[in-house]
Amino acid sequence: MIDLILAKYNYWIYVVLMMIGFYAVMDRSNLLKKVMGLNIFSTAIFLFYISIGDVAGGTEPVYLHGVENVLYVNPIPHVLILTGIVVSVTTTAVALGLIVRIHEEFGTIEEDKILELQS
Repeated sequence: MIDLILAKYNYWIYVVLMMIGFYAVMDRSNLLKKVMGLNIFSTAIFLFYISIGDVAGGTEPVYLHGVENVLYVNPIPHVLILTGIVVSVTTTAVALGLIVRIHEEFGTIEEDKILELQS
């Protein structure tokens, strides 16, 4: 049983990162901490996709003339992650811009206080 856990350590890492990010988003009322939690959560997703795209003993998917029976690593998850990273960085930038604007408007970035000031 312990061998199975140690063999899949990368899966345990992304599950822990995902739960930390999820906890930060759901439990915190500070908007900046929520954005940081979303970044941790998305990093866990990136790690997951890169982990499932890896093949033990695989090589880069580059054609070598005269070499046969080569095991290649699947490049599709890596390409998807590049797109995901761009979307994540863009979302973070927009969220931080909104947080700055909210702070200018309400003088705080605490969700509870903003809701009190709105009503």
